[in-house]
Amino acid sequence: MDRFEAMRMVLAAAESGSLSKASRNLRLPLASVSRKVAELEAHLNTTLLIRSAKGLELTPAGRTYVTAAKAILEQLSEAERAASGEYTEPKGDLVVTAPIMFGRLHVLPVVTSFLAAYADVAADLVLTDRVTHFLDDQVDVALRIGMLPDSDLVATRLGAVRHVVCASPDYLARKGAPAEPSDLARHDVVSFRSVSAPASWTFERDGENVTASFRSQLGVNTVDAAIDAGLAGTGLVRAMSYQIAGLVREGRLKIVLETFEPAPRPVHLIYDRKNRLPLKLRAFVDFAVPRLRDRLAQAALPINQS
Repeated sequence: MDRFEAMRMVLAAAESGSLSKASRNLRLPLASVSRKVAELEAHLNTTLLIRSAKGLELTPAGRTYVTAAKAILEQLSEAERAASGEYTEPKGDLVVTAPIMFGRLHVLPVVTSFLAAYADVAADLVLTDRVTHFLDDQVDVALRIGMLPDSDLVATRLGAVRHVVCASPDYLARKGAPAEPSDLARHDVVSFRSVSAPASWTFERDGENVTASFRSQLGVNTVDAAIDAGLAGTGLVRAMSYQIAGLVREGRLKIVLETFEPAPRPVHLIYDRKNRLPLKLRAFVDFAVPRLRDRLAQAALPINQS
């Protein structure tokens, strides 16, 4: 039994509260994760995880084991980095993760420029809209949009993006522009869904949240498709400002309901600094932060574009 692998699986299950979620996060079959956890428990002759109404929970022995396992895995990673020379020069593999569209538009160009400058570093850019775990997914640095939970991770703010409602000039000429959130009830709306199509959007009025309901005639599961539908004049679309900045500047989309937008969402670059920082990571942070700040500033849309 590979005990390091089993440790990672128990940690993933404990953090996600579910073996199925752990298997997805680790990109392994559920049966493999279940078997490895069971083998480890048999090896230790104790129960580490129990099922409850809230999902999987650690037993007292499990909590003790997970605390020690985290430290062991961190020490293992530290030893491997030191042995490979990552603390003496920028070299080795770097795993960067970012939201799909933000990563494609802004992170990928920065990563390719970084690799051109640092020939001894190889990068794996993982574009995903799920939240990755630094230890489980072996991530070095992540780009996150939105408020961050309290953690031991180092977070560097890069800027902020707006959550906007937009439509094509053709649609607005036919239907008119909504003047306030309640007007959504009489408009065609293209909803972007990850699991199920939403039936309302949340706005802000005088510091208070306002929920506006609508009937979505078209629901799609990617923001690219929602934007394409908006360009075709299908209806109102909600997107992040960086996703449609170029289209707004070209006049192909117009922003509406600006005065009711929720607060802009911060964008951070985050990494784990519990141990010594490998030079490949320090080099990437120093290289990426000013460039990503510049890209976000250039993509920013001033209010009253509509």
